[in-house]
Formats: sequence, C-alpha cells, structure tokens
Amino acid sequence: MLESTLASSVMQDLTWRLRSIVGEENVREREPMSEHTTFRIGGPADLFVMPDDADEVRDVIAACVAADVPHFVLGCGSDLLVADEGYHGVIVSCVEGLVNVTSDGDRLTCQAGVQLCEASEMACELGLTGLEFACGIPGSVGGACFMNAGAYDGCIADVLESVRCLMSDGTQQTLVADELALGYRTSRVRTDGLVTLSATFKLREGERGAIRARMDELTQRREERQPLELPSAGSTFKRPKGHFVGKLVTDAGLRGYTVGGAGVSTKHAGFVVNNGGATAADVHAVIEHVQDEVERQFGVRLEPEVRFLG
Repeated sequence: MLESTLASSVMQDLTWRLRSIVGEENVREREPMSEHTTFRIGGPADLFVMPDDADEVRDVIAACVAADVPHFVLGCGSDLLVADEGYHGVIVSCVEGLVNVTSDGDRLTCQAGVQLCEASEMACELGLTGLEFACGIPGSVGGACFMNAGAYDGCIADVLESVRCLMSDGTQQTLVADELALGYRTSRVRTDGLVTLSATFKLREGERGAIRARMDELTQRREERQPLELPSAGSTFKRPKGHFVGKLVTDAGLRGYTVGGAGVSTKHAGFVVNNGGATAADVHAVIEHVQDEVERQFGVRLEPEVRFLG
C-alpha cells in the first residue's frame, strides 16, 4: 500500500510538472494507445504528452528522468505493438507539434513529427527527386531515421544529410549521416537511445511529372500487393539474408493462419494484420507461431521488425 501511495504521489507530481511545460491541454491521462498505432491495438498509457517544439521535448524527457518514470518517444506508431495492459509511464508524442518543414534549394528539412509520406509529397511539389520510395511509408520522419526506413530499393540512408538529435545528456547536436551508423532497419539513433528532432534530406532537382509518375507506380504496387485495407504495422519481420519472408511463411503453410482477431495476411504473408478486434496477445501468438514453424521447417528464425511496448 505504501509503495502504491508513493507511486501515485510521484505520478501526480510529474503530471503537474508536465502540464507546466506543455500546457494542461497537452497532457492526457489514461490515453488509449489503440488510437495512436496503425495496428489499432493497445491499452492506455498512464500519461500521453504532446510537446509543441524541441525544447519542450527536452524538458518533458528531463522531467521523466528526474522522476525516475519510464518514457517512450512516439511517432506515428506504425511499427509498434502496445500491450493490452497499456504502458506504465509517459508517452511523448511528436506528431502533433513537431511538424514544420522548410526547404533550401535541393535540401528539405522536416521536424520529427512530419509523416514520411507527406515529406515525399512536398518533395514532389518542389520538383525534388529522391524521396519517391517513401510515398507509401506510414511512419514519421523521426521513426524513419530511427530505423533507416526503406522500401522498393530505396532507404533513408540514400538521401539523409543530417539529423538534429536530443542526446542522452539533454544537449542538442546535429549529426551528419556518416555519424549515424545507418544499416538495415537500424541506426545510431536506435542503438544509442537518441531522439530525432528534425532531419535534413539532400535531394536532386527533377521533373515533377516524372517524380509523380514514379510515386503513382509505387502506390499502385503497394495497393496490389499489400493488405492496406487492414490495420497492421507493415512488414512484421525483417528480411533474413538469402530469403524472402512472404515465401517462407507461405511455404510453411501459414498464409491465413489466425489466432483470435489477428492473422497472417492472405494477400501478403509477410504481414500480420488485425482482422478485427485483435488483441496484442493475439498478435504475439501469431508472431511466435510463425517464428517457430518457419524455424522448424526451414531452419530460419525470423526476427520481428515490429517493436513491442508495455
């Protein structure tokens, strides 16, 4: 009982502190995370905070650290599965406030909360080529730098010039791409626990019609091949060297396999989808069964691309 009372007191004090930083209207209690993930799954977060700028992000995180309360920096929630019990801590959401975009010649600078597909659209409007591959990626710029997002033979590393980061000591630094250890679905942002505040992309001048045609082509390919009509977190597993996830899962006889409301997509076996009313437990069960069966049959252990929270 005493521990519970102390924990309650800490959270009350932290709630007051966070409201003093970002404003009362930008702090929500018991916010359902199902509203903030593309899976449409997840229980409530103790506190859901929406900073307006980089300084507020810094101050919010510093307050959480000082109070010894866990925190998680959220973009679009497009690669995230939140537990049915929710998240005991503070969600720091960047997509409401950090959404400014500026351009300078062939450079496009986007704050972390800008959707990557919107950045692609803006580049097209400016007649800048290089971000076409990102036209259908549902994540934020911050999340894209975190995981070096990519699709259709393109990735963030191809066009990223620099990232403005919040370092672990609370300072802000600009790191050039060569300092970010960008690899397949990873980066120094991820491994070192940095927070992306903004990113600058070095693009090239192009013909707007050709850029649009390429984006339309990629959009059509996505619509034809991916289960965009159902909630998911995109590709569920990382591509194992020398294999394709969809083929492995299909050959294992798991296309359409379901647990509760979650299942392997019948359209693309590399996706686990929410067929309706799925819980995080359902998704976990599908993922684990797919991993076990693919390993049993083919000796390949699939590694989730989806991140788990809570």
